[in-house]
Amino acid sequence: MTPKVSIIMGSTSDLPVMDKTAKVLDEFEIPFEMQALSAHRTPAEVEIFAKGACDRGIQVIIAAAGMAAHLPGVIASMTTVPVIGVPVNSSLEGLDALLAIVQMPPGIPVATVGINGAMNAGILAVQILAVGDKTLQRKLVDYKEDLKNKIVKANDELSKIEYKFKVN
Repeated sequence: MTPKVSIIMGSTSDLPVMDKTAKVLDEFEIPFEMQALSAHRTPAEVEIFAKGACDRGIQVIIAAAGMAAHLPGVIASMTTVPVIGVPVNSSLEGLDALLAIVQMPPGIPVATVGINGAMNAGILAVQILAVGDKTLQRKLVDYKEDLKNKIVKANDELSKIEYKFKVN
């Protein structure tokens, strides 16, 4: 299989968060690769990765980073492949990482999900890929219908719970 998505982490300490991305891509049967690269500790390797991603068939890059969180922006500056940034809560409740990722200069966009929002990063990658893939679009429709059904079921279960002053 040739990977369509790259999951890049600033370090392997981000794996517990990024595992959610991997599970989404597995669920949608999208081939992906996963590796640790650091904008600060391995900048030459980041450059090689980013500049070669498109030629290797990568269609979406999901980059996670905490603290200074430069990795998604550095990658985005060196490729035309869409980059999704995942701010990781490693200090300051993740706010530092969030701000570092969303405050990109003009011309260097990074789509950004919420702090530790790796699952949404995976789903956004699927949505990007589904633009040109009818089978993947159908899987997304089914996935979102399943989300709706879970809420309908939850409300049904809530309606059966009784409290003295509950009126529904």
